Amino acid sequence: MSPTTSDAQLTAPRLPDGLDTPAVVVDLDRVDANVARMQALLDGRGVALRPHAKTHKSPFFARRQLAAGAVGVTVAVLGEAEVLADAGIDDVFVAYPVWAVGAKADRLRDLAGRIRLAVGVDSVEGATQLGRALAGAADLPEVLIELDSGEGRTGTSPGRVVEVARAVADAGLSLRGVFTHGGHAYRGPDRVLGAAGDERDRLAEALDALHAADVEVAVVSAGSTPTAVHASARPITEERPGTYVFGDRQQAHLGGSDPATLALAVAATVVSTAVDGGCVLDAGAKALAKDKPGWLEGHGAVPDLPGAVITAVYDHHAVVRLPEGTSPPRVGDVVAVVPNHACPVVNLTDELVLARDGEVVEILPVAARGRTS
Repeated sequence: MSPTTSDAQLTAPRLPDGLDTPAVVVDLDRVDANVARMQALLDGRGVALRPHAKTHKSPFFARRQLAAGAVGVTVAVLGEAEVLADAGIDDVFVAYPVWAVGAKADRLRDLAGRIRLAVGVDSVEGATQLGRALAGAADLPEVLIELDSGEGRTGTSPGRVVEVARAVADAGLSLRGVFTHGGHAYRGPDRVLGAAGDERDRLAEALDALHAADVEVAVVSAGSTPTAVHASARPITEERPGTYVFGDRQQAHLGGSDPATLALAVAATVVSTAVDGGCVLDAGAKALAKDKPGWLEGHGAVPDLPGAVITAVYDHHAVVRLPEGTSPPRVGDVVAVVPNHACPVVNLTDELVLARDGEVVEILPVAARGRTS
């Protein structure tokens, strides 16, 4: 899994015949290989795996991860946690600074009464409000404090972690640990190792501050697919990668996915060859999403068309530029597109076509599709 991967190395899952395109196809053999590989890697380092379900949004895949040895599941929002809890998955961490008011407060109370629940906070205000929302509840979630390790999104600083920890205690809640997300690894292949180091460093600084204040925590959690391989060492006790389960074009270039075991592709039909030097597919932004990092050209890779670049996506069109001198495919041909980012692709579709060796095994509804709160 080298950060110097090129599109020429990407292999898409084999597509079943007769698909109504666009369709999102998932190769189960490749999924199982990806799940086993990450579990074995972290087991070998003595680091727990709590995979993020925002990628697959499905109890079906969460159960596979748990069966392989994951200690629990991570989600981004309460809606994902509710879907998993309804399916019998009973250990969930909401890795997000939930502002617990109104319906969210009621939903938190309900979830905490049904499963082992943990939630994130990154401020005194967030911890205080969480305590207010859950006052009098028989069952309470545990809390992890989020640290900003360089992404500049959410998370407090190591210098303020003790203040937040005291607010958690004052709110009558139990502090399980600290966590971070090295999201700045996504800024380019040359940023991955630095982001992994930042995760370890910020978490270690937070631990030092907590220990100095006589505050002990059990869990030190980091999370991102490209950094998991590099960051999983002391003081980290848990990793929360998500995209590794399917892989995508971005992860292959960042070194987070094996380009030979990418498990998800969007099946698309060539609907036009009228464009000069290219073709148009029926999988546009509403199938492929619009994620396009600045360091990666195009909106996805088309391994069936070597050298092709998806130069533009509209709602239902993807414009493909082909290398000069290349004959375009025929109208009606079906090709596999490896999307830049698998997570939004899954959330855009109602169902996944599960396959083995190019044969349909099952049509799986995306159980938590659209659950964004």
